[in-house]
Amino acid sequence: MDPKALRDLSVSELKEKHKKYKEELFNLRFQNAIGQLGNSGRIKDVKKTIARVLTVIREKEIGIEHTGARR
Repeated sequence: MDPKALRDLSVSELKEKHKKYKEELFNLRFQNAIGQLGNSGRIKDVKKTIARVLTVIREKEIGIEHTGARR
């Protein structure tokens, strides 16, 4: 999920997304441990998405407005 779409969500929606992605990560790790995971790159993608969600939650908590422009 891209950061732009995440920034449009409320904090409660972001926390729900975080919970969903944590569950998915657990399931992917479990599948990987028992040898049933076909796409191991998905683990990396989910971890990055979790980090993005947590970053946006933190930005909203401290009141940072993201302009979308890079420095």
